Amino acid sequence: MALTRPVRDPAQWHVDELRPADHEAWSRLHRGYLDFYESPRPSEVSAVVWSWLLDPAHELEALVVRSRPGAEPVGLAHYRPFPRPLHGSTACFLDDLFVARQARGTGAVDALLAALQERCRERGWTHVRWVTRAGNATAQRTYDRLAVRTELVTYDLDAAPSPR
Repeated sequence: MALTRPVRDPAQWHVDELRPADHEAWSRLHRGYLDFYESPRPSEVSAVVWSWLLDPAHELEALVVRSRPGAEPVGLAHYRPFPRPLHGSTACFLDDLFVARQARGTGAVDALLAALQERCRERGWTHVRWVTRAGNATAQRTYDRLAVRTELVTYDLDAAPSPR
């Protein structure tokens, strides 16, 4: 029996705001994301991120993708504004993007990114920027189809003093 590929149809998905009632489903999705990036303290990290997402004064926001309005989320996008001094504008930084395995390849990511583009237009943000792991070839195939890959190289400088 031949395996059939899922049909990519962003229109079949409903994207909206994260709600407090989504906590359990969001936790599973966030745990999958943290596991992929090998987070050493997933429970602690999830608790902090959830508190940020529920705090209207915090800059981090979330969109979720559902099969229909009111259904359990199958994907998440955590994002925030970031200033672009080189351009004198504000853009959107997509910190986290994750879709459950069963929804991959169906257009759920396309729907999340399209909703995020719309959110940017509403707020006057110029574009969406994100980074992904260099070895994440599956995601990069989708990103390469939807966005422009930049030549930027990312660095992290730990704020803690290093032992000498």
